[in-house]
Amino acid sequence: MKRPFLFLFVMALLCSASHFSLANDGYNLWLQYQKIESPTLLPEYQKQAGHIFIPGKNATSDVIEKELRTALEAMLEIAPQFTTTPKQETTLFIGTREQLPAFTLKAINIPWEKLGTEGFSIQSINQNSQKALIITGNSDVALLYGTFEFLKLLQTQQDISTVDLTSIPKTNIRVLNHWDNPDRTVERGYAGASIWDWHRLPGHVKPQYVDYARANASIGINGTVLTNVNANAQVLTPYFLKKVATLADTFRPYGIKVYLTARFSAPIEIGGLDTADPLHPEVQKWWTEKVNEIYEYVPDFGGFLVKADSEGQPGPQNYDRTQAEGANMLAKALQPHEGIVMWRAFVYSNETPDDRAKQAYNEFKPLDGKFEDNVLVQVKNGPIDFQPREPFHPLFGAMPETPLMMEFQITQEYLGQGTHLVFLGSLFEEVLDTDTYAKGPGSTVAKVVEGSLDQHALSGMAGVSNIGTDRNWTGHLFGQANWYAFGRLAWNPDESAADIAKEWLKMTFSNDEKFIRKGKSIMLQSHEAAVNYMTPLGLHHIMGWSHHYGPGPWVTDKHRDDWTSTYYHQASEDGIGFDRTASGSNALSQYAPEVQQQYENLETCPEKYLLWFHHLPWNYEMKSGHSLWDEIALHYQKGVHQTEQMITDWKSIKTHVDDQRYQQVLDFLQIQHHEAKWWRDACLLYFQQFSQMPLPEGVTQPEFSLDHYRQYTPLFVPGI
Repeated sequence: MKRPFLFLFVMALLCSASHFSLANDGYNLWLQYQKIESPTLLPEYQKQAGHIFIPGKNATSDVIEKELRTALEAMLEIAPQFTTTPKQETTLFIGTREQLPAFTLKAINIPWEKLGTEGFSIQSINQNSQKALIITGNSDVALLYGTFEFLKLLQTQQDISTVDLTSIPKTNIRVLNHWDNPDRTVERGYAGASIWDWHRLPGHVKPQYVDYARANASIGINGTVLTNVNANAQVLTPYFLKKVATLADTFRPYGIKVYLTARFSAPIEIGGLDTADPLHPEVQKWWTEKVNEIYEYVPDFGGFLVKADSEGQPGPQNYDRTQAEGANMLAKALQPHEGIVMWRAFVYSNETPDDRAKQAYNEFKPLDGKFEDNVLVQVKNGPIDFQPREPFHPLFGAMPETPLMMEFQITQEYLGQGTHLVFLGSLFEEVLDTDTYAKGPGSTVAKVVEGSLDQHALSGMAGVSNIGTDRNWTGHLFGQANWYAFGRLAWNPDESAADIAKEWLKMTFSNDEKFIRKGKSIMLQSHEAAVNYMTPLGLHHIMGWSHHYGPGPWVTDKHRDDWTSTYYHQASEDGIGFDRTASGSNALSQYAPEVQQQYENLETCPEKYLLWFHHLPWNYEMKSGHSLWDEIALHYQKGVHQTEQMITDWKSIKTHVDDQRYQQVLDFLQIQHHEAKWWRDACLLYFQQFSQMPLPEGVTQPEFSLDHYRQYTPLFVPGI
């Protein structure tokens, strides 16, 4: 009698273990496809998604069918019926203009030419005395994008009975930049190792590669740069190219092209030449042959991303050539295949300049109009290096004859790395909405990036990836929101960060109104909170040395002045801040006159950029009436209070989140709050030795001495 009991007991344990293994670890990202509980919404959804017409039969249509089956079975608990011929009961039609039945075409009004190859339309029609939906576009990938949009409408419980929407991407190159190395380390990666398991490719294709493609396609990302900008020439050899080809085959049904980083010295390192001079005929021949070889492996290869003449990377400067001459050499090799070059503008002299912020402009502005038509100059959002807050890069609006591609950092190198909740949609929106005045008022950064300001056919946006092998992909669950926000803003730079946050919360967690209200509050204040407890009022580049983790305003005396903190904050008994006006480095002269006038005048300079452009005395009176010193201290304190409020708000919505995801976010919020106090105390103690002023009322006295913070050395910080 004991054996049956033991058997049942073991089976119970196994069932229990199976239950716990199904806990929500965040792997499904925003594609949770949770069951729709609303009884008022359910019948309409079930009716309109039951019988589906998909006439095409190819790899992408198979993806569409699989995605619909997975989503509708989970959300509506129905088994959708698919057909390649329209029937009386068909309620969802998915097809191109050539594939849709004639009677549906008569019922819709579609701007076919404006849709291009990726735009889509979703329209509700009356069909046989019942409602039906049509998802259409000019290509299979457009139908895929439309399908994901339809599923998003269901996930966010929108009314689909009268839907009539058209969506066309405003940029045509929307890529993730993976800073992944062949050994699977990730530069500035905080979510585990690289997801590219090169050693097992091409023989083994991980299911994660397919899920990666699904996630990107669901938000309109159409390209991925597989390798680090600090490039290894080996990725261009046949050994790796056959592995790249396998990834390209996996991603192709999802509309995603692969790109590679090109190391400028590759002709020497893997080609056996003794020069990489871009004007040397043998070098040009080598690149042409190498490009032809790549296309034999990957017929739809996207092209190259290049980091040159920066931070030790080789480039055309080694041969007294310009950035345009270097980019054009690669561009000409790619032109027969319709490939592109994304040439990074993150270039600065090997010698310490008078102001690092001026270097890219000085290098690239004279080259405007000298690049081949298939070259995009990829420009970081700000002129230094992905700081918690920067003014927009002066190149935006300064090169009307050259397409400029935005480069945002999704991974949080300078924003708490793997544990701080910082919604970057707010940062992205702030930059994109800023007016460059390049062609008068309304010349926003977004219009430059879209190409609409200067009528460029080629346009794009790149995001430095925050993806790794952690089960939830991004380390911090809310890091997923930054990946999501990037994709949404790359598709349409005019989207609202608040709307994106709300959408992501609904798809990822819950449609409950209380949860959305509190969750959105957390997200929308999080970037400002981080700026407050790290670099308020325009301070920048004061993080720890090399690993960039935690505060380090005391960092000085390194082999480059502009890799130190003291170079940027210039704190002394006289005051603090970097003078970039005409009396200082004159970096402001690189902006349009309207911007110069606004930022140079202390009365009109936004206080969020005050110390970026001005060096001011500690007793300078702020608009609040506080001294500059008091205002700095109060901002640090406010940042700490904001992280405390984020914890309170998260705890208040515990019942709307599963235990596993709730606890991870709570743990990380508590780490963030602790580290916000670390930032506040370390920075205020350091700067106080120059201001010689007491902390204002309401600012907590530091827990330890300045020496304590200076001597603290974090070990084994990831992502270096």
